[in-house]
Amino acid sequence: MGSATSDPTTSPTPATTEARATTEASGRTPLTHAADTGLKIVVVGGFGVGKTTLVRSVSEIRPLNTEEVMTQAGVGVDDTGSVTTKTTTTVAFDFGRISLNDRMVLYLFGAPGQERFWFLWDRLFSGTLGAVVLVDTRRMDDSWYAIDRLEHHRTPFVVAVNRFDDDTARHSLDEIRLALALPDHVPLIDCDARVRTSGKHVLVTLVDHLYQLALAQESPS
Repeated sequence: MGSATSDPTTSPTPATTEARATTEASGRTPLTHAADTGLKIVVVGGFGVGKTTLVRSVSEIRPLNTEEVMTQAGVGVDDTGSVTTKTTTTVAFDFGRISLNDRMVLYLFGAPGQERFWFLWDRLFSGTLGAVVLVDTRRMDDSWYAIDRLEHHRTPFVVAVNRFDDDTARHSLDEIRLALALPDHVPLIDCDARVRTSGKHVLVTLVDHLYQLALAQESPS
């Protein structure tokens, strides 16, 4: 009996097989051909609050990071008093991607947290549909600038409280809302930036918030 020949139109090529194996091994999902709607989201917050961690945990692709090792040049410039174990810092922005469905994709930009890089924020906000403000309750004051700039640009946002293991205060969400003077219509939720499902919940909350705002604008007054 002769050996069966494979159909080249259905059999995977070595390159395809390698790509699939790489995708499966990395746990990353390739962008589908049906994707036709890209939404730009910016993640902002203070220095060391977890922006890079959030982008890294939810991204379907290997995220683009612009982290550099902190050097003596930052001594006296960057306030590292509450993040003494941090050894790297974002000097431009982080970039990642996550698909909400076959057609809708979120492009994530993580903004640098140090004050000396704040001049980049206005550029990152250009074309942004919405934003996530990450908050570390141990350094609540670091959140003010992010909220102020988003309100200045009239960019919708949600606030996610990144709970750190050594945060002994454990302020309630009501207390945090009061401290930040957040209006009732701004969603405020807990999260763990290290956990993918938690990060995705933050992004879904933002998309739901944007959808509700869009419906309110379309409704007759």
